[in-house]
Amino acid sequence: MKDTRRSGCPINLTLEILGDRWSLIVLRDMMFGNRRHFRELLTKSEEGIASNILADRLRRLVDEGLISKADDPSHKQKALYSLTEMGIALVPVFAMMGAWGRRFLPVTEDLSIRAELLEEGGAPLWEAFMEELRAIHLGAPRPARSVFNELQAAYEATVARSMAAAGA
Repeated sequence: MKDTRRSGCPINLTLEILGDRWSLIVLRDMMFGNRRHFRELLTKSEEGIASNILADRLRRLVDEGLISKADDPSHKQKALYSLTEMGIALVPVFAMMGAWGRRFLPVTEDLSIRAELLEEGGAPLWEAFMEELRAIHLGAPRPARSVFNELQAAYEATVARSMAAAGA
């Protein structure tokens, strides 16, 4: 197969793989939402991806090596998608994108709390999160600390506060 890349520039090459919003949303949902099945990725995303676009992005991400696809041992008719090391290595990129978005764009508190914590925690938190993602997606030993649970708890607490304030 002939290489169809436009240039060898690392930014260009990255954009050729990640340069559309849906690829980033799928990776985000797998990384921060632990969504590993097609149906979860289709129905639990805030942005509402169409099924044909999701199928295409999953295929592309598998082809590019950012995620893998395997039969789900708990259900013969389902596929289980996992982040690869290449996908897990995007945690710092997502953290910096979240920090940039929080600084310059009109984010909501509940959907930006994870970005805030990742920004504040910096590289040590990113490394701990990547270690946990390796356990979840690659079968590595599970670390004692669960950054995923910390981020989820902060999100849930923010949602609860917002709902309480709206009801007050």
